[in-house]
Amino acid sequence: MAETHGTGLDLHLDVTRGPGVGRALAAALRDAVRSGRLAAGTRLPGTRTLAADLGIARGTAVEAYSCLIAEGWLTGTTGAATRVAELPAGLPPTSPEPRSPRDALQGVVQGGAPHATSHAPVPGRPSIDLRPGRPDLSSFPRTRWASAVRRALASAPDSAWDYGDPAGQPRLRAAVAAYTARTRGVRADADSVVITAGFAHALAVLGRALHGTGVRRIAAEDPGLARHRDLLRAAGLHVAPLRVDDAGADPDDLADGVGAALLTPAHQHPRGVVLAPRRRAAFLDLARRRHLYLVEDDYDGEFRYDRQPVGAMQAHAPDRVVYAGSASKALAPGMRLGWLAVPPALREPVLRAVAELGAEPPAVDQLAFADLLERGDYDRHIRQARLAYRRRRADLAARLPHPLDGVPAGLHTLVPVESAEEERRLTDTARHAGLVLHGLHTAGYWHEPSDAHPAALVVGYATPPPHTWRSALETLTNLLAPTTP
Repeated sequence: MAETHGTGLDLHLDVTRGPGVGRALAAALRDAVRSGRLAAGTRLPGTRTLAADLGIARGTAVEAYSCLIAEGWLTGTTGAATRVAELPAGLPPTSPEPRSPRDALQGVVQGGAPHATSHAPVPGRPSIDLRPGRPDLSSFPRTRWASAVRRALASAPDSAWDYGDPAGQPRLRAAVAAYTARTRGVRADADSVVITAGFAHALAVLGRALHGTGVRRIAAEDPGLARHRDLLRAAGLHVAPLRVDDAGADPDDLADGVGAALLTPAHQHPRGVVLAPRRRAAFLDLARRRHLYLVEDDYDGEFRYDRQPVGAMQAHAPDRVVYAGSASKALAPGMRLGWLAVPPALREPVLRAVAELGAEPPAVDQLAFADLLERGDYDRHIRQARLAYRRRRADLAARLPHPLDGVPAGLHTLVPVESAEEERRLTDTARHAGLVLHGLHTAGYWHEPSDAHPAALVVGYATPPPHTWRSALETLTNLLAPTTP
């Protein structure tokens, strides 16, 4: 038993057990993190100090820290302090020493079956989240956001803290109108913008508003997010499938009686394809002739890596297309900030639905976000994130034996596999190795479950923080190498 004071607290580490002092030190630090004795964010002593306190070689301390950083227990980069990482809730209080990613996969990939509790990660390994639609939360611009909040608090008039306009703070509506016009070609002014608590809230609002205007059936892409279908059904709408192929959603699937369609034209989720120009034109023509509303979900429109993003459909028919965006993919889902550019005929129904649901974002958050937009800080953050995610997609493409599906864009990619059964096996195996993965079947993307549908893993490569990305990539490519078609 040895004691180190280099952290500023008494930290007792058992370095006498195990086959070697380096492995014993790593195990002792894992136990200290797992038990809560070392809380997330705690600064650890430098390797020189730790080695001196424990009476071990500095190289041993360096090796132990490097191992724990790779596994996701610690964070650290050259020239910066080593700290305890944020870990998922629900880790067991004690567990055996974790295996390497390759060892964790060995038994299952080579024919063994996962344990009956394989829906949980291997005991002792932190989970690595590769679910789609999530940014790297560690990249959230805390300093810029804190500065924006201070400026918003200092400059906001007293009236900003009263019960506000259900459409949102006027300053933010004007900033969003200018931003979306400049970056996505949206035709909107402050009066047509409605601020929402993220896209889920926006879709719940739209569902109620459409139902209030007499719409009873809405088409949604197949495959598409089950959560979106649930929100529309909760608003009283019947959801019809809209088939998606390599050219995007097929307008020929818009059956009679459908009054609206939910589309992801810039980067279809989850297929990753762009809606072909001829199909865009066909949807817009149908919207005008049949008086349909199109809901354009531009959920990750800022993240195109090989060219400029495709412009918004809304610009071609602002009286028939509702444009929807949010800060969830560029900043963080927890921001709960989204926006709609609403056709004039839908404005009153939408505002009525906002008032009925009563979930408007706080005024200070709206004003701080307006500050980020006005000062260009939001653009700067997106450019930095775009560069990081483009590199990650390139890393993944370089490690897989076949080209990635879809265009180079967004926060996820689709990795086809042979069958629904294989998809389920792989997602179970991934959990066993400490990866959280979604599949087209396992995450309910298909409107009607059937093993006859194509199968694929939906890999969110943006989500892991930088210190776990290499470990995540190694584990994922070991999982996929023997199985991708």
